[in-house]
Amino acid sequence: MTRIAVIGLGEAGSLYARGLQSAGARVRGYDPFVQATADIEQCDDPADAVDGADVVLSLVWARTALAAAEQVLPLLQPGAVYADLNTAAREVKERVAGLGTTHRIAVADVAVLAPVPRAAERTALLASGDGAARFAAALTPLGVPVELLAGPAGDAAERKLLRSVFMKGLAALVIESLEAARGTGAEAWLREQMAREFGAGGAAKVDHLVSGTHRHIERREQEVRDALAALESGGRHSDLTRATLAWYQRILAERSS
Repeated sequence: MTRIAVIGLGEAGSLYARGLQSAGARVRGYDPFVQATADIEQCDDPADAVDGADVVLSLVWARTALAAAEQVLPLLQPGAVYADLNTAAREVKERVAGLGTTHRIAVADVAVLAPVPRAAERTALLASGDGAARFAAALTPLGVPVELLAGPAGDAAERKLLRSVFMKGLAALVIESLEAARGTGAEAWLREQMAREFGAGGAAKVDHLVSGTHRHIERREQEVRDALAALESGGRHSDLTRATLAWYQRILAERSS
């Protein structure tokens, strides 16, 4: 039986814990800030959660990804794989991989390629780094779709941020369009027009782009900032991504006020 530890039991972490457990894995979780539901075995100490684990999944905030790795990697036994599923910058994934090298633990940089609530543990993943192949070998039999990307940790993160340029920009465009339509009394009409363009399930897609952005604005604002930094560091055009960031910062400010 594959033994998996999930670090971070928020929405995504809890879905992975339940799904992998249902698929036949032995799953333990750790999160000092979230009390998981009774169907997830939650440990009070990270050492207990990762004891004997074959694979450790890190599903925390991007800004705490490195701190989580610093805490957990020294606790792992030889042969374990540490998989960082957080949407973080290439530099963060490279530093996590460096810690793995220090502690002789293979690290997989894993990009989550769709919202986890949509398909839970069956969400498409892209993995790079020295632990990617072993990560895929452990999780694919449990129904987790993993595409391997040749290259070091950071390569999958870079692809994820490229995807973020499109997806987060799309959400900002929808939000701006609906706000403009609201001011003229045409919001319902424009929502219907958008839904038609998205095709089957279009209305739900529009709703998800709007509600998901507001619900996860702190994490997504950080994601857009990382995406913008990646574009600018490579000398690429970033006009639309800068505008997307402006929208996300506006939403974040309104929530904080």
